Amino acid sequence: MLYNLAKPFIFALEAERAHGVTIAGLKTVPMGPAPKCDPVLATTVAGLDFVNPIGMAPGFDKNGEVPDALIRMGFGFAEVGTLTPLPQAGNPKPRIFRLVEDKAVINRLGFNNRGQEEAIPRLKRMRGRMGKGVLGINIGANKDSTDRIADYVIGARNMAPLADYLTVNISSPNTPGLRALQDKGALAELLAAVMDAMGKSKTPVFLKVAPDLEPADIDDVVEVAAEQGIAALIISNTTITRPDLKSNNRSETGGLSGAPLKDLALQRLKDFRKASGGQIPLIGVGGIATAEDAYERIRAGASLVQLYTAMIYEGPTIAAGMNCQLAKLLKRDGFASVIEAVGSADR
Repeated sequence: MLYNLAKPFIFALEAERAHGVTIAGLKTVPMGPAPKCDPVLATTVAGLDFVNPIGMAPGFDKNGEVPDALIRMGFGFAEVGTLTPLPQAGNPKPRIFRLVEDKAVINRLGFNNRGQEEAIPRLKRMRGRMGKGVLGINIGANKDSTDRIADYVIGARNMAPLADYLTVNISSPNTPGLRALQDKGALAELLAAVMDAMGKSKTPVFLKVAPDLEPADIDDVVEVAAEQGIAALIISNTTITRPDLKSNNRSETGGLSGAPLKDLALQRLKDFRKASGGQIPLIGVGGIATAEDAYERIRAGASLVQLYTAMIYEGPTIAAGMNCQLAKLLKRDGFASVIEAVGSADR
């Protein structure tokens, strides 16, 4: 109710300005402990224990400033970033556009962040504030880098010691040429370099891919990920496609997220589930706004889910509310745990 009252004032602000105000608020407003989760929501993925399967997707907390606050809001895990080796301003403003009629957002941010070195001491402090929450760190390459694979190697060495899991992000449409790293040969070279850089680290490595893939691309990604020991695949990021949209901002360039992405992201999850035979854990992202959406993604094969855009429209209590309802859905269908429900739509 409080968010509904504040929403007109928040939406009166330019989108990126509103986001900055939100981050500042989470850094300063006192918050209580994380809400207790029903035991039916507990799950384990890549050797990590999650109190619930609802996570905050990267992009919200680009510089790793408030992962502890996100956990206290009810998220089971928070993925910060994307963090690049060097600071970069990103693309020219304006670069975030609300599509209110569609409950969507288009962004062309371009990995804007203050760099890994600035984030390292803060994330070291954050580790002690996360409680049972899981911290993911999403790494990427600088736009003007002459050796993008080297950037990911630097990111792995810098950030893996601070993360519960590390995500290699090759899925953004806003860094020219980045998605070319999803090609089989380039992907194999990239992941081999990253895994070599991990050395004896036990931090699991996840791979985040785009939804705009062809069937052959999906088979290649799964094959390379399995060969390189990738612990989970995150399906997916924003899309450059444009379904039927109502908003006046529909023609803006960039990646589309939110409700219109739901069907495409769900289909890609199913595609990756089929291609992998359920052998690689999947994390579902894109168009998830309700417990029913999360449950559908879990039953389609996702071990975990993430959201971001939905919180813009539904408010900061979204994760806590989804967890409550998701527990009811699991129990209604006779599941004793999230793990039991994963991929159950195929059984």
